[in-house]
Amino acid sequence: MTAAAAPSGWYKGRVKAVPSGDSMVIMAAQKADLSPPPEKTITLSYIIAPRLARRGGIDEPFAWDSREYLRKLCIGKEVSFRADYTVSSIGREFCSVFLQDKNVTSMVVAEGWAKVREQGQQKGEASPFLAEFLRLEEQAKQQGLGRWSKLPGASEASIRKLPPSAVGDPSNLDAMGLLAANKGRPMQGIVEQVRDGSTVRVYLLPEFQFVQVFVAGIQSPSMGRRGVADSVFEPETSSDEPNGEVSAKIRVPLTSAQRVAASSASSTEIAPDPFGKEAKHFTETRVLNRDVRIVLEGVDKYSNLIGSVYYPDGDSAKDLALELVQNGLAKFVDWSANMMEEDAKRRLKSAELQAKKERLRIWTNYVPPATNSKAIHDQNFTGKVVEVVSGDCIIVADDAVPYGSPLAERRVNLSSIRCPRMGNPRRDEKPAPYAREVKEFLRTRLIGRQVNVSMEYSRKVGMADGVVATAGAADSRIMDFGSVFLVSPSNVEGDVVSSTLPTAGSQQAGVNIAELLVGRGFGTVVKHRDFEERSNYYDALLAAESRAIAGKKGIHSAKDSPVMHITDLVTASAKKAKDFLPFLQRSRRLPAIVEYVLSGHRFKLLISKETCSIAFSFSGVRCPGRDEPYSDEAIALMRRKILQRDVEIEVETVDRTGTFLGSLWESKTNMAVVLLEAGLAKLQTTFGADRMADAHLLAKAEQSAKQQKLKIWENYVEGQEIANASGTENSRQKEVLQVAVTEILDGGRFYIQPVGEQKVASIEQQLASLNLQETPLIGAFNPRKGDIVLAQFTADNSWNRAMIVNARRGAVQSPKDEFEVFYIDYGNQEVVPYDRLRPLDPSVSSMPGLAQLCSLAYIKVPSLEEDFGQEAAEYLSEHTLNSSRELRVMIEERDTSGGKAKGQGTGTVLIVTLVDVEAGTSINAAMLKEGLARLERKKRRDSRERQSALDNLEEFQEEAKSKRLNMWQYGDIQSDDEESTMPVKNAGGRR
Repeated sequence: MTAAAAPSGWYKGRVKAVPSGDSMVIMAAQKADLSPPPEKTITLSYIIAPRLARRGGIDEPFAWDSREYLRKLCIGKEVSFRADYTVSSIGREFCSVFLQDKNVTSMVVAEGWAKVREQGQQKGEASPFLAEFLRLEEQAKQQGLGRWSKLPGASEASIRKLPPSAVGDPSNLDAMGLLAANKGRPMQGIVEQVRDGSTVRVYLLPEFQFVQVFVAGIQSPSMGRRGVADSVFEPETSSDEPNGEVSAKIRVPLTSAQRVAASSASSTEIAPDPFGKEAKHFTETRVLNRDVRIVLEGVDKYSNLIGSVYYPDGDSAKDLALELVQNGLAKFVDWSANMMEEDAKRRLKSAELQAKKERLRIWTNYVPPATNSKAIHDQNFTGKVVEVVSGDCIIVADDAVPYGSPLAERRVNLSSIRCPRMGNPRRDEKPAPYAREVKEFLRTRLIGRQVNVSMEYSRKVGMADGVVATAGAADSRIMDFGSVFLVSPSNVEGDVVSSTLPTAGSQQAGVNIAELLVGRGFGTVVKHRDFEERSNYYDALLAAESRAIAGKKGIHSAKDSPVMHITDLVTASAKKAKDFLPFLQRSRRLPAIVEYVLSGHRFKLLISKETCSIAFSFSGVRCPGRDEPYSDEAIALMRRKILQRDVEIEVETVDRTGTFLGSLWESKTNMAVVLLEAGLAKLQTTFGADRMADAHLLAKAEQSAKQQKLKIWENYVEGQEIANASGTENSRQKEVLQVAVTEILDGGRFYIQPVGEQKVASIEQQLASLNLQETPLIGAFNPRKGDIVLAQFTADNSWNRAMIVNARRGAVQSPKDEFEVFYIDYGNQEVVPYDRLRPLDPSVSSMPGLAQLCSLAYIKVPSLEEDFGQEAAEYLSEHTLNSSRELRVMIEERDTSGGKAKGQGTGTVLIVTLVDVEAGTSINAAMLKEGLARLERKKRRDSRERQSALDNLEEFQEEAKSKRLNMWQYGDIQSDDEESTMPVKNAGGRR
């Protein structure tokens, strides 16, 4: 309706409902905010239609057909109307209504669905349309149209045979029987009343069962309750007198269905919930008095019918539940949604999430719950799959990082899926059913293959599997999730998935690995909480899961997973390993799978033919050990070349630790040759060259690396190394490094940093390129013990990599909170405030520290607390730390008993000879000569090399003794009569 009448008194509006054959409800134009507009109930002037059945009664002849004609003619359409007269005693207006340029009353009368009532004398002027109505009525009578039908029995046939539920007795409705007969089958219906946005009362055709249907999967805001149900009951008097001359006799009667609806009114008034009126109006304008399809989904414990409601919209049908949720007028409810199909549930849940994000209507004040996931944007890369960790986690070598670099490997957890867990042998956890099958499925399809990776979100989880970490938890880690696409999938039966296209900005199409797994029944889709980040292809994953469940594939089948018993000889005793040796030597070459790369030359292999896993090492070939230079490069090379690949091995023997020795080939290439050619291993022929496969190729590969001075041979000088065949300890070539001393701990211990190495320049360049921000907000950055961060050195305000050694418990409270840090590239340690710390990118923090703890070989130097300890430290500092001389260290041995570095003075210790290149002497000898150190005692089991070194240094100690310098001023401190003059503490030295 327009806000005001036009000069002629005509109004415009849209027909909202048609209660009977001669009345309708007209509403004004729809508002933008979906709030209910003004509406008016009017009766067509000068006619009376047959009455529909009331409670316990029956229809008048042709009453239903009359109502249906007017409903189909006008419902939802725009009309013009004008009030002709009003009967104030019953508060009803009688109007002329035009549909476009046609008088609705004329059309009703012409079709014979109402009879004309002549105007009363008290109404004044006669209607200009009355004569036309009478003419049309006479014409309809002559033609036998509508209620004037002349067919025998037509009148009786037009009266509906109503079930009890349609005449006010819903208790006789068998809800379970109705559901059983019609579940999942569309039923035609007409909505007679809308109780609230998600509850409608419907005539189910053709039986005219009158039922209340709760819309499945949703709930709209309540409409509350009215105080008194006075507006729904009306006098049951009727009259054929013209135009309401008898008071209370021409009010349009309620149908029996409307009276059933009215009977639920309560005397206790409850106000509607926010947006309750809007939700009800939204539903009314779409389904009230309209033909709908009802699909019954279930029945609740109170025998209420739960169903989906579909209404026509042009040539298509729309889901009422989905429309309400999309417009923020209903919320998703699990209990009734669980009765629906998975696709319908997924659409409702997605629509609700979008409405929450846009804060539509009922979600206006919605506050998203805290989540431990964070979106990752614009982090797409391509690479080759190096390792399948589990069914939902792989490691990909990024093509953008140099080949063979340990930094190239990136761990990618597949977004939004969960596969059976592999278990943890250390905790005695066995693999879950289908876990091995899933891992093998991925291994055969991904290892060594090119993939596109689209990183989507990261999530903080507890160190224990599957535990969601709370904010700031110290025992948590960050996991990165993404979608992985196989660029050139192999055509394997059963691998068909829906066509998956990359999102905008990605480079190539491919098969989504997560969808492939879920479709084969090898994983389930994670049911994310609201506002939790998820896969960009989440709908495709859910569809694949539905197909797998329907097909009873994999973990969804009733079959038990295949059982495979593997004998683990890696953790077994050496005796048991030796007992297996004959079985492994029966065939010259055995097929195997490389499960783990333990070091550059040692691996864990699975031999399916013998159902065992073994520790395997190259015979006669050794790579640098852990924490030694180029150890990581050797491991990275072997991971790229053979990890989880099908290989062939030839077992020669087993050593005393239970490790099998032999040769290994991948694609007919001896992998020991690859290591030697790259300069990442040495050949040790003490094993017996005659027993080694391809011995001549191994020797040739090592010689080639030496000539090119690759990796471990970068300081190699022809002729300095004694032939390997000598078999003596002197054949070991000592590693020599050019270094700078960066920190002095005492007279015998100090930190060094390599000079001129590429990795030193690389780290310095990365640190220089960092864009340092302002002090982090309190709580956004909480350094923990062991974290690698960026710290500002107090002495010169430079920013350097540092390890947190000690930190306060709990979260940071103030910018002045103090942290003890160890500078991993220099070896010094200090306490700095929080505002001198910054977070560091993992690509920079993951590189090993440059500072290496060293101890002078063959000598014992007093500690700082002992006599002459301070003088020894000052001497060492003067000749190294505060000097511009060129220094080199020769590594005599490595002491790894300290474990990993956890601060100053901890970690692996290099036992070295420190050489002043310019002076041509060692600092070790110089300190002996000054009387600031003494030689270590000789032992019977010393090697010849050590005995020779001690003999060479002894002359320097003797010179200091003879001159009574420093610690020798009172004579020989090692003699029996002078033992008591020395401090009780032992001198600091090699551990």
